[in-house]
Amino acid sequence: MAELYEFELDRDGLHRSLGEGFPKGMIALVMGEYGGGKSAIMQRLCYGFLKNGVTVTYVSTELTTKGFIDQMKSLEYPVVNHLLTGNLLFIPVYPLIGQAVPRDEFLNKLMEAKQLYDRDILIIDTFSSLTKKDLKGSRSLQVLAFFKKLTALNKTILLTMDQDEIPEHILSPFQSDSEIYITIKKAIFEGATTRTLLVHRFGKTTEPVTDAIGFRIEPKIGFIIDITTVA
Repeated sequence: MAELYEFELDRDGLHRSLGEGFPKGMIALVMGEYGGGKSAIMQRLCYGFLKNGVTVTYVSTELTTKGFIDQMKSLEYPVVNHLLTGNLLFIPVYPLIGQAVPRDEFLNKLMEAKQLYDRDILIIDTFSSLTKKDLKGSRSLQVLAFFKKLTALNKTILLTMDQDEIPEHILSPFQSDSEIYITIKKAIFEGATTRTLLVHRFGKTTEPVTDAIGFRIEPKIGFIIDITTVA
């Protein structure tokens, strides 16, 4: 049985739907359009990991540290104590570099910042936003090789991507080389927005994995599996 980084929370059954945990030492790719729910999934997973004693580094393109704390609190995912103990390292990229500063050198900085890899899990949300100007040609293969070296040390890497930000020929190696590959389908049904996690691949686990998981995000509750979303 594969060793797992568990993310179980009593309030939802996401861990049961996703193989009881993420296998140690692998790359997971979660893709979806802007507003599809990628960040909400990462925030749920982050809190679940922390509650199960797993350490996390979270790189965000959208939130300041205060914004992240407030967002997590609004979902009943309090993280202040985890930040204070060092079990969680939150890095707010956008507020630091500003909108006008080119991100062309982000990949070099990413691979040189050893402190990012001190913890069990690395979450980069959204990876495509940070690297779309630098992820060209052989660079995607170089980055994947670097991530593979980390997974050999039992580090697990979770990347979110917006498919509209990255050309298909650049995106393809990430899709094929990620042991876990999930997309988020967003649709409007009878005036309401529905979201579904579609699990295309979930390697390195012997536990059952649900292929399609309907979900919604509610204030003061957080992630909720919505069984009415998937027929």
